Amino acid sequence: MTTIGILGAGRVGTNLAGKLSEAGHHVTLGARSPEDTSARTRGLAPQIDYADQRTTARTADIVINATPGNSSLERLTSLRAELSGKILIDVSNATRDTADGLPGDLCYPGSSLAEKLQAALPDTRVVKTLNTMLFMVMTAPETLAAPPTAYLSGDDEHAKKTVTNLLGDLGWQPEQIEDLGDITTARATEAMILVVPHILRRHGFNPFAVSLTR
Repeated sequence: MTTIGILGAGRVGTNLAGKLSEAGHHVTLGARSPEDTSARTRGLAPQIDYADQRTTARTADIVINATPGNSSLERLTSLRAELSGKILIDVSNATRDTADGLPGDLCYPGSSLAEKLQAALPDTRVVKTLNTMLFMVMTAPETLAAPPTAYLSGDDEHAKKTVTNLLGDLGWQPEQIEDLGDITTARATEAMILVVPHILRRHGFNPFAVSLTR
């Protein structure tokens, strides 16, 4: 059983926490107000623990960044000691929102949040994935009409293999997982977020993923 800490208790973090807990992992949901989060998500899964983000990062084997991407770098850099030696799965997109609250521009054009995190956390193995879809698809890829794609970016091959196995616990089949290469390839998948607001404005908040079809 793997101990997984999830930083961020919004829709993405709680969705991942529930499914990973159901898969048999020991999950801690890290939030700024653990008591409030526990009350809000009661019934999500009885075996989920709640803690502050520093404790969550320190006690987990694998940490998932599900914090808002535009503040993730500052938040996680402050946890450098706690994240040392860990695998950090980054599922966030760093964007500046438009007036309607949807992504408009990238915070790190010509780079990516994942690259910035890897540079700031040299003793942490960063893997980018699951950032090219709406949050509900992350844990239920089988619900889409066509098989979606989960892209992987990261410098450490063992870390990517570990993350691939974890994606399997979320319902992803091996043929749906596309390893793009090192961490610099995350700038390509992070840029895909710019198509999302246009789709949402036209079709509403319906599940979809930006996928590769062969």
